[in-house]
Amino acid sequence: MSTNNQATTLEKKQIKTGPIMIALMMSGFIGLFSETALNMAFTNIMTEFGIEPSAVQWLTTGYLLVLGILVPVSGLLLQWFTTRQLFIASLVFSILGTLVAAFSFNFELLLSARVIQAIGTGLLLPLMTNVILVIFPPHKRGSAMGTMGLVIMFAPALGPTISGLIVDSLGWQWIFWICLPLLIFALGFGIVFMQNVSTITKPKIDILSIILSTIGFGGIVYGFSSAGEGTGGWTHSTVIISITVGVVGLILFSLRQMKMEQPMINLRVFKYPLFSLAVVMVFVAMMIILASSILLPMYLKGGLALTAFAAGLVLLPGGIVNGIMSPICGKLFDKYGPKWLVIPGFILTTIMSFFLSRITTSTEAIIIILFHTVLFIGIALIMMPAQTNGLNQLPRKYYPDGSAVMNTLNQIAGAIGTAIAISIMSSGQQNYIADATDPANPLVLAESLVAGIQNAFLFAFVASVIGLIIAFFIKRADVLE
Repeated sequence: MSTNNQATTLEKKQIKTGPIMIALMMSGFIGLFSETALNMAFTNIMTEFGIEPSAVQWLTTGYLLVLGILVPVSGLLLQWFTTRQLFIASLVFSILGTLVAAFSFNFELLLSARVIQAIGTGLLLPLMTNVILVIFPPHKRGSAMGTMGLVIMFAPALGPTISGLIVDSLGWQWIFWICLPLLIFALGFGIVFMQNVSTITKPKIDILSIILSTIGFGGIVYGFSSAGEGTGGWTHSTVIISITVGVVGLILFSLRQMKMEQPMINLRVFKYPLFSLAVVMVFVAMMIILASSILLPMYLKGGLALTAFAAGLVLLPGGIVNGIMSPICGKLFDKYGPKWLVIPGFILTTIMSFFLSRITTSTEAIIIILFHTVLFIGIALIMMPAQTNGLNQLPRKYYPDGSAVMNTLNQIAGAIGTAIAISIMSSGQQNYIADATDPANPLVLAESLVAGIQNAFLFAFVASVIGLIIAFFIKRADVLE
């Protein structure tokens, strides 16, 4: 064993992985919970502040936009600041955003609070991935990433159900008042137990790269999100200009990164084929997650006429099973590799997406619970195994870049998946109403919504088929150092 490897091994023995993971998972859980919990309060917020659905949607769109801008810069931040500095900064932003949100007396202040919260999440998500890659050896990373998946999936699963109770009994502001002391506790725990594990290299900061990155990723997220709002659709000038500017910015950003000796994000990570495969598969899985997460609540409330709390209860089993499956899949990945997880995962998502494209206003809630649960079992089989396998192929020096690329494209996938799903749904809904003899009939309105949602799930089905085809090329990565 070389001297460097001995030093690395000794360093890793001195790192207390348990407390570090607890601090990261606790912070991630609370942040992601508050993110999804607010979705169930949109109707109340619209009534209280007198705003339209297209405006309230910016509480999600603005959040995604900030993540799309900030996460690409995270690869640079991870090499400039210590683990403790980034962890503390992320929690401070999350606490500040939560406090402002709790005191919000108008929509503008609440939107500002969401932007501040997004900065905290944008710092935390890449940090979590990078720390796991650094403190765990390759044969244990699957389990560690599975634990992270447990948190990432469990929080959004619990969010809608618990927030339904909070909103009905206490008011939407209490979502933030309940999260605030938990975030403060997570910050205190992290200050005591978080250790510096990353290597600080302080690469040169290229301002032009940051500008091009912001224009590129920000333009694409903004354009797709605007298209999904239903304000003119894909032909609206704002959408076309935003996406065009974003694509041009992204091309210029990529060309600049390839020419730089010390790029902001090292795009040479894409020369590792299993990493590139993983990026595409995780991208597809994220589109399916985000599309189903926005379509099913609308179907349950508008198509089956369930209350917000009842809709949350229907979606709860799928989220819980997905969370439980994540660490199990991590252990299976460590033992058997990715192929026997990812392929069955895409088979399940393909079948369930097709079944969900056949739902009607008379479909029973228990059937939706079954379809949603099996769909999210498939997602669990895909996400962490594919992501971990792809990152495993990268040399250690590329971990921050790989984490930044993966997390950035997750946000882009979320924006694109949501926008396409909403656009297809709206188009299908309008076509159904146009052919109806009594378009004002409440039953016709419910059926039109379901018709649109059926079409949108066909999009998820096609995306899943593409993911399945790609999955047949995956194999276990040879770990590089």
